[in-house]
Amino acid sequence: MRFHIVLHEPRIPQNTGNIGRLCFASDSVLHLIYPLGFTLSQKELKRAGMDYWKDLEVYEWANTEEFWDSALLPIPHFYLTTKAKCPYYQAPLGGGAYLHFGREDAGIKEEILKANQEFCYTIPMQNNARSLNLATSVGIVLYEGIRQRDTRGNF
Repeated sequence: MRFHIVLHEPRIPQNTGNIGRLCFASDSVLHLIYPLGFTLSQKELKRAGMDYWKDLEVYEWANTEEFWDSALLPIPHFYLTTKAKCPYYQAPLGGGAYLHFGREDAGIKEEILKANQEFCYTIPMQNNARSLNLATSVGIVLYEGIRQRDTRGNF
């Protein structure tokens, strides 16, 4: 099963471009929930996404409600946030999932996190670090999911 990366209102085009490249390289799907902090024609997005952007499976959603009202696949949704206690590697990602990430400056909206508390995970950090770069965070969690999926049943 494929992974679906859901970016809630991303602000930095270079991050989204790099995440697009990650999605292309991992055969994952990218979902962008508006409003964005940039346009999809911005050169920074294209530069970071390189020439992969044209081949990327990407969906644009006007808002969170439109995303939820679409015909979503019957796979779990996990929400990555600095506000959770449970580390991402304890999430059962082996069957594919929607992996939700929030804005670089604010994270995922509080009401979404509260409604899905049991599916919220974090990336553990040391030295009182507040957060990691969005593209780095997506790469960490996405490739843990790929590891779980590709080694499932092979222990």
